[in-house]
Amino acid sequence: MPEPSTDPKERPGGAVYVHGHHESVLRSHSWRTAANSAAYLLPELRPSMRILDIGCGPGTITADLAALVPQGRVTGLDPAGSVLERARSMAAQRGLDNLEFTTGDVRALDFPDGSFDAVHAHQVLQHLADPVGALREMRRVCRPGGLIAVRDGDYAAMHWYPLSPGLDEWQRLYPRVARASGGEPDAGRRLLSWARCAGLTDVTATASAWCYATPADRAWWSELWAERTLASSYARLAVEGGHTDRAGLERIAEAWREWGRHPDAWFSVPSGELLCRVPSAN
Repeated sequence: MPEPSTDPKERPGGAVYVHGHHESVLRSHSWRTAANSAAYLLPELRPSMRILDIGCGPGTITADLAALVPQGRVTGLDPAGSVLERARSMAAQRGLDNLEFTTGDVRALDFPDGSFDAVHAHQVLQHLADPVGALREMRRVCRPGGLIAVRDGDYAAMHWYPLSPGLDEWQRLYPRVARASGGEPDAGRRLLSWARCAGLTDVTATASAWCYATPADRAWWSELWAERTLASSYARLAVEGGHTDRAGLERIAEAWREWGRHPDAWFSVPSGELLCRVPSAN
């Protein structure tokens, strides 16, 4: 399957989507569920809610949300039409009839004001050139009294054991590539500030983390990052942008594999989270 365009004019918020849609990326995204990626939102859900899931990718979180609002409706939105075919197939297999997928741009959502009870975006704002503008647009399509829910990682806060010079190199490289592409890889710590700049004042900020420490989890995490380092859009952007060379990528990929083989290996991926209540109309 060809990679979607990485032209900044064709990506959400004017930034390049660094990871692209290589199979190693989709394996990671398809692992995500509402339970492991949107737990902070779940207590707020009601059976008849209308939800917009922005940057839905292969749709695993989106489908879980649809199952949790059986009398409601969920719309999954992503700029990459190719990945939505995978999402539709998965939703059909699960027998969900209150779920639809469509392409769209978070900078200019093609929905009327107040269309949704909740607007959700998982690991999206870090890839946008204008996250504040995106939050304003999310607020526009959310009804008064509704919720905006966002969760984003923080690469500088990621930690692992045992120590690895190769993973240190990766932690320096990835932010350079991401920022050169127009994004902000340490988005998690900035979410509260971005929400305030977007005029959202009723905000609850929290944090949570994924942790990979079992033999199966660390083998899966290390191998997908080794493959992503060599074969995804990120690899191409890293070399074409002059941030590293092929030898550097090979060195980092081997560091991932070496870390994953260690019996004491442990990796933490923290994310910031926000629940923003849209002000009710006066």
